[in-house]
Amino acid sequence: MEAGERMDFEDGLAILESDDLLALGELADLARRVRGGTDEVYFVQNLYVNQTNVCRVKCKFCAFAATQRQPHAYTFTAEELVEDVLRQREVTGFTELHMVNGESPHVDFAFYRDTITALHEALPDVHLKCYTASEIHHMTTLSGLTHEEVLRELRDRGLGSLPGGGAEVFAERVRRLVAPGKEHPDIWFHVHDTAHRLGIPTHCTILYGHVETYEERVDHLIRLREQQDRTGGFLAFIPLAFHPENTVFERRGWRHTTGADDLKMLAISRLMLDNIPNIKAYWIMMGMPLAAVALHFGANDVQGTVVREEIFHAAGARTETEQKVEELVHFVREAGRIPVQRDTLYNELRRW
Repeated sequence: MEAGERMDFEDGLAILESDDLLALGELADLARRVRGGTDEVYFVQNLYVNQTNVCRVKCKFCAFAATQRQPHAYTFTAEELVEDVLRQREVTGFTELHMVNGESPHVDFAFYRDTITALHEALPDVHLKCYTASEIHHMTTLSGLTHEEVLRELRDRGLGSLPGGGAEVFAERVRRLVAPGKEHPDIWFHVHDTAHRLGIPTHCTILYGHVETYEERVDHLIRLREQQDRTGGFLAFIPLAFHPENTVFERRGWRHTTGADDLKMLAISRLMLDNIPNIKAYWIMMGMPLAAVALHFGANDVQGTVVREEIFHAAGARTETEQKVEELVHFVREAGRIPVQRDTLYNELRRW
């Protein structure tokens, strides 16, 4: 790395197989600095919403989805959603709305299009970060449109960026086991590639800690790096640890990933993804104390104030779902870094 050479597959494997956690942290932190990283750590004031939890896919790692007939199923209209979001806006000054949903077979493309229109009209100054690649693909199935046509329609109505969900692990073996109903990984890439070419930035993720091997994790990172080489449209990478609670995996004896595994995953992400500028330590998933440690393992972003996160909490996350700005600032400072509030596109709004 110090010679400026790219980490290859074998290097990635060696990192994950290493037990020298502190050395990995040091390497990742060095990589961050060598590539122009500073002491600044970013966060955004954001609101998480889910318009529907009704989903046609039966992913085995998901504790969020419901079928239409289940008592906890819900689908809000665009009007109901806007009303709810405006109520929240009076409480917190969020600059980003983060929305993902189940893939409901009971709605049409107009449901999504009208929602973006209504949100953008009600909150013109809020960045709409909505819909995973899987949902965009679902919209093409509902409408008969192409990925490009769907994305153009949404962009022209106010969509700002795509979140990175739905990537899980790209290896086909893994997808067959954990998400057999989900589209092929090539479709995830096609949606993000198309978005980038239309000027829509996106995020990327991995969901690790279930049935995947170290080899499959490294392969996933290399595929993301190759996509970023082609289009440069990924704003940030977020490694997501698998939460087994309330899923079939819990009954089979799966446990949460260890803190060491989470830190190792952040370190390898920073080392391998030399062309993605921001690596997020998702405190909702790992808790704020570990996220603060993660800032010394290559991470430079702690996500945000995340009001009302439901998907990880459905799977047993115990963290507070709203970390007040003051607390985030305190944690980042305690970690010896400079807290910077950003917007979705990493423009600085305020620093401490």
